[in-house]
Amino acid sequence: MTDGWNWRRPPVPPAPGAPGPASPQPPGSPWWTDATADPWRDPWAPSAVVVTAVPAIGVPEPERVTDPDAPRRPLAPIMLIVLVTALLAGGLGGTLGFVFAVRGGLTPASGTQLGANPEQLPESVRRPPETLAGVAQRVAPSVVTVHVTGAIGSGFVVSTDGYVITNDHVVESADDVLSVSFSDGTTASARVVGRDPESDIAVIKVAKNGLTAVELGDSDAIAVGDPVLAFGSPLALKNTVTQGIVSALDRTIQAGDPGGTTRYYAAIQTDAAVNQGNSGGPLVDAGGQVIGVNSVIRSVGGADTEAGNIGLAFAIPINQAERVAKDIIDTGKARRTVIGAEVVTGETAGGARLRSVEPAGPAATAGLKSGDVVTKLGGHLVEEGTDLIALVRKYAPGSVVPVEYRRGTKTASTSVTLAADTN
Repeated sequence: MTDGWNWRRPPVPPAPGAPGPASPQPPGSPWWTDATADPWRDPWAPSAVVVTAVPAIGVPEPERVTDPDAPRRPLAPIMLIVLVTALLAGGLGGTLGFVFAVRGGLTPASGTQLGANPEQLPESVRRPPETLAGVAQRVAPSVVTVHVTGAIGSGFVVSTDGYVITNDHVVESADDVLSVSFSDGTTASARVVGRDPESDIAVIKVAKNGLTAVELGDSDAIAVGDPVLAFGSPLALKNTVTQGIVSALDRTIQAGDPGGTTRYYAAIQTDAAVNQGNSGGPLVDAGGQVIGVNSVIRSVGGADTEAGNIGLAFAIPINQAERVAKDIIDTGKARRTVIGAEVVTGETAGGARLRSVEPAGPAATAGLKSGDVVTKLGGHLVEEGTDLIALVRKYAPGSVVPVEYRRGTKTASTSVTLAADTN
């Protein structure tokens, strides 16, 4: 016996012939049907994505349950309300559509490419500025692809009137044919303002104003483990962003083609994927500030055409790159920082052995002599001559740097005021 307050309608068995529960969709994905015939395995093969149509699995809508005791309403007033509402909605929609079309309020979708202004991106893909995606959207409009005859590289805008920093080795073969393309697809002609082969920094000037410049950071304030993004056009794939961390600091490298310019780097090492074409592009921290210029990779390939990323990439610290770029813009030439001594390279002496010391030069003034072995500069370990050259070039002329050295069996320390080369 019940008073009816918690009565439940007994379950109704399905009618004969009614569709049963939907069977699960068979495993597998139409996006990957035959890995052995995958066109992406061959970078020169034509590619297409073929999607096999998947029939929709119909699920009948539950039959509406009506209350038999509910009062019935006449249909005429309801139909009148529906008709008036439809007419008003149609008129209002047509008016708004005309206004937006005339004023440009609605424009055809042009894609959500990385280089679009973040404020112009659809809300669905716009990301908070503090996220890595937000950083990528903010920095991308300032990154350019540098087109040189027979080569391609990267760069980034440092002033609204068109100055761009890139690598010297990107533009060293540039002639009158030099242009850049932006992440939004626009292009502009450019000219070389100046180059510094030994530091591998060059400045070009784009024939365009009103550009969006990057924000430069402080490469002395970064630490191993900091997240970074690398921007550029690796293997001519424009508008590419890769992520990694700072793997090491002041990694000293000597690079250059036989018979050509020898370049020295006290570089920021990162495991962000960097390949040919990334050269000159910015290495950016999690705050969106440029901390380095992507310049060199270490590869197991024996030739340039075989070189590829293996998680070892190196960037010129932005403090050094900015200083060199300013010298080039102001004077057309960069000052080279020197210690006033010639070092022995290629020997393992537990430091950098000084072959000779210039009279009255920075090293001599600091009390260093020929035969001394420099073991530390600015707190950084020096293992051989190349390390000392690269570390000295990192500093600006006039910097006072602590030095530790060995003379015979005794160790000592001093401070050196580095100078600019007079050549």
